[in-house]
Amino acid sequence: MQIAVTTPTGNVGRHVVATLVRAGVRPRVLVRDPGRLAPDVREEVDAVPVDQYDADAVVAATEDVDALFWVDPVTGSADPLADYARATGSVVRAVTENRIGRVVFQSSVGAEKRHGAGEIDGLAHTETALDDLGVDVTHLRCGYFFTNLELQLDALRAGTLQVILPLDHLMAWVAPRDIAEVAATRLLSPTWSGRCVQAVHGPADLTWRQVGTILTAATGRQISVEQITDDAMRTQLHQVGMSDSMVEGLLGMSTGLRENFVPEQRRTVRTTTPTTLAAWAYDHLRHRIVEAP
Repeated sequence: MQIAVTTPTGNVGRHVVATLVRAGVRPRVLVRDPGRLAPDVREEVDAVPVDQYDADAVVAATEDVDALFWVDPVTGSADPLADYARATGSVVRAVTENRIGRVVFQSSVGAEKRHGAGEIDGLAHTETALDDLGVDVTHLRCGYFFTNLELQLDALRAGTLQVILPLDHLMAWVAPRDIAEVAATRLLSPTWSGRCVQAVHGPADLTWRQVGTILTAATGRQISVEQITDDAMRTQLHQVGMSDSMVEGLLGMSTGLRENFVPEQRRTVRTTTPTTLAAWAYDHLRHRIVEAP
């Protein structure tokens, strides 16, 4: 079975590749710059240079592929939803023209809303487009990535995180490596068919207040979390050069799920994964905060 993996150097994709290699699979990896692959990984994969927004290139790169792990790439452009639409066009053409029978798509909690959740709306668009193809597809609706905290290292070093969600708002937090294990298992398993939605919720739902306490204990540095207004966050994001579309796409992922949102997939043993935020923060975040100059 030929398996193709997109974003093989990403937070999830690199672990998908490693898991497949350990399972005895030589995956085909679609990567913008093959030079970013670790040398030892390069020896175990077939790397194809691809821009995922180039539909012709994606079609060519996925010829004879049986199963595909697809992640909509993020470019940080001024119009993120337009980018999601372009990426969706690429995967739809690839699956259709190459008759790829099985797709595992990295989506998000909140995609079930379909509209009104910022950039998550782009993932919802990809979900529905893949559903319309009639192939076997699993949508992985993932919780909030632990690695998103790495985007706020300066704030963590200063000891205060600013958020727009209420501090007691519960949401699923998950380690990307756990998502990868679920994705690889789905790619390798012959037992599922049709349209499936697999939530990946991490070990527990957490509030931002709890996150502050966990990070303080894991890093040994006092970290508090402060709720600020939507407009205050807008101002901050504009000040770092984000366009209006980028700002609203980012904010919408919080504001769209803030009021009366209940995930379509409830937490069960199937959706719960093992890695805790405390363990991840101790292993991956502590040294970047405490040992920083």
